[in-house]
Amino acid sequence: MDQDWEDRVNAAWTAFDAYAEEDAAEFRAVIDALADELPADSPLGLFERACAWDSTGHSDRAVPLYREALERGLGEASAYKGRRAKIQLSSSLRNTGHPEEGVKLLSPELVAPSDELDDAVRATLALCLSSMGRDREGLSLVLGALAPHLPRYQRSMANYARMLVEPEE
Repeated sequence: MDQDWEDRVNAAWTAFDAYAEEDAAEFRAVIDALADELPADSPLGLFERACAWDSTGHSDRAVPLYREALERGLGEASAYKGRRAKIQLSSSLRNTGHPEEGVKLLSPELVAPSDELDDAVRATLALCLSSMGRDREGLSLVLGALAPHLPRYQRSMANYARMLVEPEE
């Protein structure tokens, strides 16, 4: 889509926190109107609708929309939004009792080209793992993501993260 549409979508999301919880349907209507400007089969519209449902507390309604957006080529239309959709879908799957699907979806993202979403991938994957009772693996991911941001102890924290999941010799 064009930059004007993206700017209007970004403006709608910037205003999201101004909506009261009871105005969730009104916010979703704003996003729906923007999505309606796109061709019916646009993965971008599906993604924005999924985000709106998800952000207003309806992970169950978001899951099929995220899936469809990805199936229709969201990652090709926007690699960044495709990666966001995988993160958000995994979180929604976890929220709806299917963390194992979230782990399956996000695990390949650990070796995907790096971007600003790397830490979100690891944090969401850690939550999915924890929901499956795999807390040590989740903690390892979170510590590994945190280590580069520390002013000191980066090497130690990275090693501790690795040792949580590597078998002792």
